[in-house]
Amino acid sequence: MNRYVEKYRDLVDFLADFLGDDTEVVLHDMTDLDSSVVAIRNGHISGRKIGAPATDLVLKIIKSKKGSDQNFLANYKGTSKSGAALKSATYFIRDDKGQIVGTMCINMNIDKFMQFKTHLDRFIGFDDDREKANPVSENLSLSAAELTLDSINKVVRALGIPPARMDQNEKLKIVNELNEMGIFLIKGAVSQVASELKASEATIYRYLGKLKKNGIE
Repeated sequence: MNRYVEKYRDLVDFLADFLGDDTEVVLHDMTDLDSSVVAIRNGHISGRKIGAPATDLVLKIIKSKKGSDQNFLANYKGTSKSGAALKSATYFIRDDKGQIVGTMCINMNIDKFMQFKTHLDRFIGFDDDREKANPVSENLSLSAAELTLDSINKVVRALGIPPARMDQNEKLKIVNELNEMGIFLIKGAVSQVASELKASEATIYRYLGKLKKNGIE
């Protein structure tokens, strides 16, 4: 385990004991994005275990370097593989150079609160715009392959065109969005994306090269 990350190991048990069984506490070591989870408590919340990959949110932050001026993200919406609504937070662990080398994540299952909120909103009759003001979201995948597939499906659904019917520009757009999400930081992602987009690995590498040439990394 990365020495900077190891310092936070005891906090996993401390926070889990304090926050209770409805809250998952996870420690990630970013030196291995494919199996970054090095400690976890209450893993029944997401179904993850030690060796699970980084999340789509963390990949995007690392890729875009948006976390360079932030110490943490708090109170954003997460989603477990079972579809449970989570209130989540991520603390960035940095090395002496300020690079993100790990994260401490907290995911609280708020399904019962959401159900109560739904009934309360219907009774009060007001709209709640808070989610629009805080669009950060996160999906908790169980494996690197699942993380890649979930991300591909999300982008393809948004485009609304089956891969078999996509032209070159549409596939390039998909690859661009996945690249911005940091999916190609995961080992084997090129092969998986090629399979899902009905294209060759050489074609995906060509698209990535074209994006890099155009200044999109």
